Amino acid sequence: MRILVASHTYIVDINREKFKILANLESDIQVTVIVPRRWKPGGVQNKIIKTEFCQQGSFKVVPLSNYSQNNQGLLTFGPDLIKILQEFRPQIIQVEQGSKSLACAQLILLNKLLKLQAKNILFTWWNLPYKLNWPVSLLENYNLNHTDGIIAGNLDGAKILRDRGYQGAVKVMPQLGVDETLFLPTAKNADLSKELGIEPTDFVVGFVGRFVEEKGLLTLAEALAGLKKSSWKWLLVGQGKLQAHLAEKSREWGISDRIIWVESVSHERIPPYINLMNCLVLPSQTSYKFKTLTTVGWKEQFGHVLIEAMACKIPVIGSDCGEIPHVIGSAGLVFPEGNADKLRGCLQQLMERRKFAADLGDRGYHRAMSHYTNKALAEQLLDFYKELSERS
Repeated sequence: MRILVASHTYIVDINREKFKILANLESDIQVTVIVPRRWKPGGVQNKIIKTEFCQQGSFKVVPLSNYSQNNQGLLTFGPDLIKILQEFRPQIIQVEQGSKSLACAQLILLNKLLKLQAKNILFTWWNLPYKLNWPVSLLENYNLNHTDGIIAGNLDGAKILRDRGYQGAVKVMPQLGVDETLFLPTAKNADLSKELGIEPTDFVVGFVGRFVEEKGLLTLAEALAGLKKSSWKWLLVGQGKLQAHLAEKSREWGISDRIIWVESVSHERIPPYINLMNCLVLPSQTSYKFKTLTTVGWKEQFGHVLIEAMACKIPVIGSDCGEIPHVIGSAGLVFPEGNADKLRGCLQQLMERRKFAADLGDRGYHRAMSHYTNKALAEQLLDFYKELSERS
């Protein structure tokens, strides 16, 4: 099976692991990932990344010329794409730029013009309803009408495209898996504990991510403020514009001396911090402050840090925002978003019932290993490809 994947996501090597594994699941599988030659992600990494060709056996990454360097929907590839398609002649073409992307339309059209007869697949994360005006509505209709299968990063994303008229095959699974060789249960790092001022009797509540309003950090702070009689520390790993306001509220609520701030660290250095935690909380909240040309709002699309904590056997608590409850399943605790009282109750359960917390940690670990490792995702992908290939 010859599989071609197109996405700006895979300019980063760590994000390619799922496809490296896929290429080795069966002897006849070949995977070629095409990525923009130059891309500017924005955010913290506000610089242009230049990608390079690489090959490992039947897996290869091919950078191609591209016409947009920082817009996912506008990304299209240059004429060197045609040569790749003619030489590789893929049987599966998967474009991970969303249902409204020009790249998706470009690959669908070239598939038809070059008579490749490949199955067209698109990936989407978007999980809020939206309205489209012409010509974007025309573009999405074209993509959906010529797509053989959709991979949605969450259940809401799948439902939205069903509501928009898509009748084909749908698979719900995240775009990226957890690296179980990096995120794994280890003993607490004594030196790191000492450096951060964590005592053996402290119950460490953890958060990893952006310090922004929609991540629900003020709700978590309010919940912790009602637990002053308990011995806990709040370990915050990340950065963001909410930090100053959060610090101010924490002083007002009398908990500032229990907060440990850790500036964002590289991905490979995160596991020792997670393994210091007694639980990890993702208290995300839906926000309608965000606006794009076609949509208004944001809600949690997956919550990748949850599966990283679960892989470390750290019990997790999440709000019911977006995909979080579906990621956690029965392997953690879920509370209504924005409800500090309910969150406080979840925290109390884990503080007071250590055996229950350990059981949740075990359940989370088994869920992460069976559903969310890169190998698990690669196997799910291959099953989906085979399902589509059997359809006329």
